[in-house]
Formats: sequence, C-alpha cells, structure tokens
Amino acid sequence: MSVAIRIKNAVKRYGEVTVIPDLSLEIENGKLFTLLGPSGCGKTTLLRMIAGFNSIEGGEFYFNDKIINDMDPGKRNIGMVFQNYAIFPNLSVRKNVEFGLKQRKVPKDVIKKETDKFLKLVHVDQYADSMPDKLSGGQQQRIALARALVIQPDVLLMDEPLSNLDAKLRVEMRTVIKEIQNSVGITTVYVTHDQEEAMAISDRIAVMKDGVIRHCGKPQNIYQRPADLFVATFIGKTNLLEAKLVIENDNAYVQFKNGYKVAFDNVKQDELYNRDVVVSARPEELLVNIEGEAEAKDGIKATIKDSIFLGLNTHYLVVLETGEEAEIIQESNINSILSPGTNVVLSLNEEKANIFDNETTLNIVEGVDNNLSSGSLANNMEQSGNMSR
Repeated sequence: MSVAIRIKNAVKRYGEVTVIPDLSLEIENGKLFTLLGPSGCGKTTLLRMIAGFNSIEGGEFYFNDKIINDMDPGKRNIGMVFQNYAIFPNLSVRKNVEFGLKQRKVPKDVIKKETDKFLKLVHVDQYADSMPDKLSGGQQQRIALARALVIQPDVLLMDEPLSNLDAKLRVEMRTVIKEIQNSVGITTVYVTHDQEEAMAISDRIAVMKDGVIRHCGKPQNIYQRPADLFVATFIGKTNLLEAKLVIENDNAYVQFKNGYKVAFDNVKQDELYNRDVVVSARPEELLVNIEGEAEAKDGIKATIKDSIFLGLNTHYLVVLETGEEAEIIQESNINSILSPGTNVVLSLNEEKANIFDNETTLNIVEGVDNNLSSGSLANNMEQSGNMSR
C-alpha cells in the first residue's frame, strides 16, 4: 500500500550547524517526487530523515496521518535504492531479490512468485541464476530496484541511483525507473543533482539550496516560470541581462542597457513600479536577425563570437553591444549558419522570458506555480542567506 508523505517544519542540526532550518513539504500518494539541488543542499539529509536513518531535531513527519518521527526504520516499510547498488556480491541475482522476503518469513511459494514477477518487471529474469559481478552496472541497478520493490514497500526512496552509470546507461535507466514507477504506482522520493534527469522522470520537483526549498512544482513550470534567480540558473541554461522595469500609463516595459524597450503584459499587479531588474532569457528565447534586414530594426546589437553545429540546432555565443555575453540556440539551416564576426540584432520572446527583482531575486511575472507563497519564499531565502553567512 502506497502512502502520502507530509513534512511539517522539519529541522536538522549537526552540533551547532543547521542543515535544514524549517522545511515543510507534501508528497502525493503514488507520485514520483524529486529532491533536486547542488551537493550539500540537504536533499540526502532529508531523504535519510524520511527513512529514519537521521535524527530529527524539529518538526513532524507523517505517512498518511501517522506520525513516524520515533518509528524504527525497519517498521516504516520503505524500499531503498542506493548510488552504489548495495547488492550482495556472494548471492545470485535471484537470492538478492529474495532476501527481503526471506527476512520477513514469507512462505516459499510466495517468495518464488513475487521474485519471478519483479525479475521480469525489471527485465533481468534471464540472469536469475547469475552472480552480480557478471552483470553490467545498469543490470545491477535493476536488481537493486527489484529487491527494493519486491517487499511491496509503502515508499520507495532512491538516493542518486544513476550517478555511477555512464551517460547512455543513465538515460536508459531513468526510462526504466519511470516506467516501473508508473506501473507499480508507489510513492517515490528520488534524490539527484542532475537537472535533466529530474526533468525527465518527475511528477513534481523540489529545488533545494542550503536546506531550503526554493521552488516546488511540475518540471515544465519550474523550467518556464522559475520562482527565483537561483532556480532559473540551476535548471537548464539561461542568459541573465541587466535591465530596468519602467511603468508608463500603468503598462510595464523592460528597458535594456542599450535603450531597447519591450512591453510585458504579464507582470504581477503588485509589482508594477520602477526598479532595477534582471531578465532571464533561455538560449531559445533570444531571436536572431542579421543586422540591416527589415526584421532587425529593434533589439540589442551583437556580434557572433562562435558557433557550434549540433545537428538539429546550432548554438551561438554572442557578445552584446552592452558588453554582456549570451548563448543562443537556433534551428540549424546548413546553408546559412552564421560565421564568427557576423553582426546581428537580438530581440526577446517576451511571452517566455522571466523578470526578477534585482534585490529579492524573486520572479515578478505571473504564472509561477509554487506551493510556497511569495512571502514564505522570501522568508526561506532569508534563512538560506543567514545559513550561508
């Protein structure tokens, strides 16, 4: 039986060091939820608190409506998959998967039935009698996944499970994990620092920094409408351009350093006042026109510094007339790839670009789907800043 996870005001300290200052979170039953962030942000610490491997200095942890703070880890009915597989090298594939069921004294006929079922589910049934050292890293991780699932846990916890695999295997295994999680329907908490991995597999993502959740939402919203500058720069690539927010007749405009002005009709009503801002434009959100062409009347002048042809798309590194540098992605046209030294004019896709307050670093455009209120986020960021100091 799968469960929902609820965390209220969690605190984790190691001596005088506070790793998680005050964290609240809800994870829906049956969903794949990812804790994403740089090394040292507290994501593995939080996972281990859910598992019962780390002490809890404050707050409450619930599986459905049952508080688990003082529950023994062995009674939480969790399955775990680790970075280093943690399978027994002296046991065959089948015996590795059977291990948890034998510990629970499950009848032999049920052990065989369930083991066969999960070996087949992860596509290693043909290796049932093999020893783990005869198998690839990806196959060993499948065994670890089968062993975690065969006990029918309420929650599956996965700590950087793909980081030891090569790039091709990582892509293959994240597809396997997503398919199996969908078919089994178990609540899964997944820890990674790999943004692409998180975007590919998750129902929801919590982006963490310094023990604070900066944005919690669906992958597409976190990418398209990041809650703050940290999230914008951590998820994917983006160009940060200095500008001013100018309000004229109740209409919002962003004015860049060269005077180029763009109207924005999606700035939040309570954010309509003049100030310094930072505009975040993904490489695909800056549009390129060759200087002198009719379409290139308005924009920021730039010069192509380098180009990288990557098949479907070509990446350009450009130097703006403002002195800033930017990266641009354009669909490749093999007959007209722009060479270094070409003068161009950049315009902005204002529907997709984001605007951040220069002081608070919060996103001031509409459409940010975050389960933290703007005030809570600002408070969390202040806590994060205090910790880093």
